[in-house]
Amino acid sequence: MSLIQSLIPSVSRSPAPRDGDRDQTPTVKPRYAVKETDEAWGLQVHLPGVAREGLELTAEEGLITIRGRRDWKVPAGWTSLYRESADAPYELVLQHDNTIDVEKIHAELKEGVLRVSLPKAEAVKPRKIAVS
Repeated sequence: MSLIQSLIPSVSRSPAPRDGDRDQTPTVKPRYAVKETDEAWGLQVHLPGVAREGLELTAEEGLITIRGRRDWKVPAGWTSLYRESADAPYELVLQHDNTIDVEKIHAELKEGVLRVSLPKAEAVKPRKIAVS
């Protein structure tokens, strides 16, 4: 299965909130990259300004959702002349075809870069078959 078919950005900006789950604050889609090995997919997401406490990673119903809030506050008396990025929370929603073993997902946030290991389910891993 190709990488593009396995993890693709969802068509909509985000899944519809359930029963007022969350507000409709505008979000920014972070830069990300996906790489595939025989064992897993690797996801690298750039989340500058996000601390571990402001990060939420969920895997459910064929979706991987990453939300991050920046921990930066405007200093008193400070006036911005130029800002490279909007002061909005990050949100990335990736759709997959349920070939990920969600029980074994591992994530690490270091210096604004989130690295997520998405192990493939045993049923989709390549196997070497002995021929007699």
